[in-house]
Amino acid sequence: MKSAQALALLRGRDFVIPDDVKELAPPVLTHRIILRHEERAQGASSAAVATEILSRVPVPSPA
Repeated sequence: MKSAQALALLRGRDFVIPDDVKELAPPVLTHRIILRHEERAQGASSAAVATEILSRVPVPSPA
């Protein structure tokens, strides 16, 4: 993700860490998530869905 690379650079690093990706993924991905009418009626949001997905993906460990 170019946005994660840019965030790392703004924070003084020349490498991306998992927290960079976790922070930027919801705002970057929410426009790609399309909720069904029923889910929207129940108060679900694209941002909440993106955050839930990220919470289920394990962070890779260094090799």
